[in-house]
Amino acid sequence: MPSASVQSLIDQFHEEADRDRPAAETPDVGVIMGSDSDLDVMAGSESGRPGAHDAFTEHLGFAEQTDYDDPPAERFTFETFVVSAHRTPELMYAYGETAEARGVEVIIAGAGGKSADLPNMTASIAYPLPVIGVPVQEKSVDSVIGMPQGAPITAVDAGKSFNAALSAAQILARDHGELRQRLVAYHENLQTDVGDVSRRLHESGTPDFRTGRE
Repeated sequence: MPSASVQSLIDQFHEEADRDRPAAETPDVGVIMGSDSDLDVMAGSESGRPGAHDAFTEHLGFAEQTDYDDPPAERFTFETFVVSAHRTPELMYAYGETAEARGVEVIIAGAGGKSADLPNMTASIAYPLPVIGVPVQEKSVDSVIGMPQGAPITAVDAGKSFNAALSAAQILARDHGELRQRLVAYHENLQTDVGDVSRRLHESGTPDFRTGRE
């Protein structure tokens, strides 16, 4: 039996699924994780690798939607929840079952440990909605990518939720030219960075270049 707090979320998902809000008012991407201990990987941390939250908000112009009745002004948005496959299976089922009806077009699901079942189970429940799995740890990779034939999931390498966000945006960009332009601009900036570094290395020479990086 779900706890009161879990049941309130389940009820909220079903209520939103029945609201039939305009697409511009609903989150385009759902970001879920098995525990808040996964947040530094899934969102990104100040001292570590950037994550999905960083990719969406800093590079792609998305906003995080935290209130269904007061959506952000930005056209593209994402939502974030903790959904444990093992501790709250009813919540996981409700999330996946209602995602498409609530306007979500892509789900990014991250999980850690050797039994990282959240991405796979969510993909089965939310099918045919695309789900991008993020193994939070190296030991989670086999569990996340181990879906049988006929039950597909897309996955990125361990810890790389930033790439998962880019992949989600690529899926959405097939129907949104504005988002495609943002992805192209992001990629062009990466190319420019490489070109600038290459020129500085060549013109300053390896010893001075190394010193400048210290």
